Amino acid sequence: MNSPTLRDEIAHAAARMIAEDGLDYSTAKRKAVRQLLGQSQPPRGELMPDNAQVEDAVREYQALYMGDTQPLRLRELREHALVLMDWLAPFRPLVTGAVWNGTAGEHSEIVLQCFVDSAKDLAIFLLNEGIAYEVDERADFRGRGTVEALHFRRHGEDVVLVVYDHDAMRGALRPAGGRSERGDRRALEQRMAAAAESAGGQP
Repeated sequence: MNSPTLRDEIAHAAARMIAEDGLDYSTAKRKAVRQLLGQSQPPRGELMPDNAQVEDAVREYQALYMGDTQPLRLRELREHALVLMDWLAPFRPLVTGAVWNGTAGEHSEIVLQCFVDSAKDLAIFLLNEGIAYEVDERADFRGRGTVEALHFRRHGEDVVLVVYDHDAMRGALRPAGGRSERGDRRALEQRMAAAAESAGGQP
């Protein structure tokens, strides 16, 4: 198996796990390596697909096997995200992840990045709203280790708020590697409109 083929195999195996089981990209790639190579250590760097390649493979898988259900589920999650962004407007939310890039499915969570003057203000807001949340960490998109993430359920959906200081907003909307990694409410509405138009006006 030559290098490009192995890279593609890992990407497509990981994509199936992401689409079917809701695994995150890192876990899916590790499991794909174990499944295909019978080893826990990842292959050399050039043989490992990056997240952009896996994302493309997820799109292919969903188009082939989930064409009747995935677009409707994506629309539903995006509508929930719009409501959440209105609710969280004081904390400058941007939507990211699968809901933003269009690969969200049955197991996907709604991930919003909030840019705050004080993380305590966001925590107090949730408590005042009667929201019980769990605290975790997510990778900082600026490559500076990890940042705090708040997990909870609202209206039947899993929600993650990734908390950044206000200064992190600078450059947050700049495309990375040619792809936009997050967007505000207006940008999400534009994506929803474009998706509806490409589907022939269907929601």
